[in-house]
Amino acid sequence: MENKGLIFIPDISGFTKFINQIEIEHGSLIIQELLETVINSNRIGLEVSEVEGDAILFYKFGNPPPLSELYKQVEEMFCAFHKSLIAYDQRKYCQCLACMSVNNLTLKVITHYGEFTGYQVKNFNKLIGKDVIVAHQLLKNDIDQHEYWLVTQNLLQDNQPTDLATWMKWTSSTKQTENGVIPFQYTQIGELKKEILAEPLPQFNFSTKTKVISRTHEYDTDIITLFHASGSFNYRSRWWHGVKNVEELNHFLPRIGMKCRCILENGEVTTYSSSYHYQADRIEFSETDDRSHAIYYTLQEIGKKKTKLTLDSKKYGE
Repeated sequence: MENKGLIFIPDISGFTKFINQIEIEHGSLIIQELLETVINSNRIGLEVSEVEGDAILFYKFGNPPPLSELYKQVEEMFCAFHKSLIAYDQRKYCQCLACMSVNNLTLKVITHYGEFTGYQVKNFNKLIGKDVIVAHQLLKNDIDQHEYWLVTQNLLQDNQPTDLATWMKWTSSTKQTENGVIPFQYTQIGELKKEILAEPLPQFNFSTKTKVISRTHEYDTDIITLFHASGSFNYRSRWWHGVKNVEELNHFLPRIGMKCRCILENGEVTTYSSSYHYQADRIEFSETDDRSHAIYYTLQEIGKKKTKLTLDSKKYGE
């Protein structure tokens, strides 16, 4: 059995259109985060052979796992993927096309059992074999929707998947390949999204707060450019006096809950985003730190290429 095993490929549907139509910088970061979410959802000991743009080639040598166990893995990855999308959509700062289009992405999963072997290229274990080719060929098919789980007959053997979940409707089909006809069954899994509960936004108690300082300045630029400059931790050391450097602690894309460590001339402080509200001509967001301070940012469009920025510094929790 050492040359036989499971091939498991989660594939992000809508990826090509997404990348072709959006800002590449944020688009690549979104895809990176989603692929990492899928990898972190591995619960059955799958090995990663490689990341293939919009898909991950997982494998596991040995006997095929029970279909019920395989379904739980598909469910875990699909729900984690969409939970990540929902969380980002609720918390995102950015209004670029990439960040506004994340909900158009979804996930399909191809599962196949067959013969293959691996060979080492530096730190990567590459797979080779006709069944690896078959699994990739199955990514291209005539299935109308793109939220499905496909299982080949090699994996099903004499089992039938009809009792895995009451809402599942299985369809039999085939794929003509250069190696012959590949029979498979598939089911749509979009129903799983109904079970996903959005995590509540973080709540901060500012019931007792005292204004320390307030500053307002007008800038000759549009509101979005100024928002990106003031809201991104990456630029903080360029305009905030006393900040020497910034280290991101989580989330490369700006959103509620993101954290950074600001290296100051007299120490360091951890800062995190605590609230955000967007309108086309007015943007408000806040940040809190571990020194009981909160900064409220208000950006107001006051003319063409003219934006007013107000910073209110407050102490809280006293």
